[in-house]
Amino acid sequence: MRTYFDHEKLNVYQVALELNGWVGALLAVIEAKAAAKDQLDRAATSIPLNIAEGNGKFSQRDRTRFFDIARGSALEAAASLDVLVSRNLTTQEQVSPAKEQLVQIVNVLMGLLKRLGYDFKSGTAVVREGVDSSFSSEQEQEQQKE
Repeated sequence: MRTYFDHEKLNVYQVALELNGWVGALLAVIEAKAAAKDQLDRAATSIPLNIAEGNGKFSQRDRTRFFDIARGSALEAAASLDVLVSRNLTTQEQVSPAKEQLVQIVNVLMGLLKRLGYDFKSGTAVVREGVDSSFSSEQEQEQQKE
């Protein structure tokens, strides 16, 4: 696939897009009207959008804010899947692959946030001098291994 923008090179962005394809297929087969379906659609959509927007920001604070929103959306998507299972609209076996992708997304975003100096206690970015806030796919892969 030809890339046009830096965020397209990030593996976490690609995984988020794969997740969105899976979510679309799941939502197409659930016929019942449920708020959790709409919430899952919005949360899953929010993940790659916030990764892309955050990766395009120049300020460390802005980058951390958007990566943190993407992380929160991944957790929200996981909870939406749990609600759909609890309402017998899908099964745990069906959602397990998506939950694995969500774990991967959250872990990578946590690593990127740590690298940016995110203070998890206060929920804010701590601007540190000399921190390179740009990411390559190789640096992102290092975060996945940690």
